[in-house]
Amino acid sequence: MGKKRKHSEVVVPEAKKDETAPERPKRTLLGWKDKPENPQDSTTTTGFRNREKVLVTCSRRINYRYRHLMLNLVSILPHCKKDNKVESKATKGATLNELVELKSCSSCLFFECRKHKDLYLWMSKCPNGPSVKFLVNAVHTMEELKLTGNHLKGSRPLLTFSSNFDKDPHWKLLKEMITQIFGTPKEHRKSKPYHDHVFVFSIVDDHIWFRNYQISCPHTGADKIDRGGLEKMTLIEVGPRFCLNPIKIFGGSFGGPTLYENPFYVSPNQIRSLEKRQKAGKYAMKVKAKTRRKMHEMSNPLETDEFADMWKE
Repeated sequence: MGKKRKHSEVVVPEAKKDETAPERPKRTLLGWKDKPENPQDSTTTTGFRNREKVLVTCSRRINYRYRHLMLNLVSILPHCKKDNKVESKATKGATLNELVELKSCSSCLFFECRKHKDLYLWMSKCPNGPSVKFLVNAVHTMEELKLTGNHLKGSRPLLTFSSNFDKDPHWKLLKEMITQIFGTPKEHRKSKPYHDHVFVFSIVDDHIWFRNYQISCPHTGADKIDRGGLEKMTLIEVGPRFCLNPIKIFGGSFGGPTLYENPFYVSPNQIRSLEKRQKAGKYAMKVKAKTRRKMHEMSNPLETDEFADMWKE
């Protein structure tokens, strides 16, 4: 039998540890950023890490060419997540913001197809904005082009912009949004630590033209280049190709106050209506020409021929 404990000994119960969850860090445009409690003790904390993730989805009843374009973008963006189709309604903004939050993303690329002809691209920073609506033209997918370029899947791209992006404030905003959405974060789990292709964004006629090139350089034989030698490097296009025509820039996510509106934008419906009017004008001109011909024939009748009925007998 064990010894009895003396009454003088008092056991002090251990204090329960605080099991509450730590406070969630603040969310920024580039992800979450932890700030040290003491600014002087900043040496013990790790540096900022980019946690950008992009949700890529489309609307229902989308055309097959536009769906292939979306899949091409998914293949060249290793930090994106693909989701099911979303109904294109007035409440699509709230639905997409909820999907972005459920998928733990911070940005969204939404391909909206209307009338099986027109493709619109929504580029948004969720949940606070800003967001941009583009009209997509000159679409050419990888399957259509069949180019010889072939870069490593999952590698990080280099982003290059034309000098026009630094002229106006709205182009600067678009440049920053494109940099955050199309730039693959460093040390992303699905990315590879190589830079073997380039995303080129250039402004021509107030349109943003996108190209994807592979960086090709010889690594063996006598043509092997040293580090820093750029003379023998070549660019081989991979695809896809498309052109973005900015329509509006909103202050919120998929809506809100209008920050910029393109004064040179003409909707595809107006273009089609003008073409129909031109065709209708051609038909009206044909009808008028026929009536003029009939009036001319009535006013100038032909003289009767004496020998017209000669050979009928």
